[in-house]
Amino acid sequence: MPAKSKSQHMAAGAALAAKRGEKKKSELKDASKSMVDSMSETKLRDMASIKRKGKPAHAWNS
Repeated sequence: MPAKSKSQHMAAGAALAAKRGEKKKSELKDASKSMVDSMSETKLRDMASIKRKGKPAHAWNS
């Protein structure tokens, strides 16, 4: 599932870094903290690997 916004992309990247041990889990905030526990490394990689150009800053719920 690709990220729908820049903020999702950045949160997924931070969560992926924590999952790989490159960043401490205690340094994460909000969405990225819950992503580490609820998503696999493969899903995080897919979400973080998109291009941000053309994406909105936030994905607002309709």
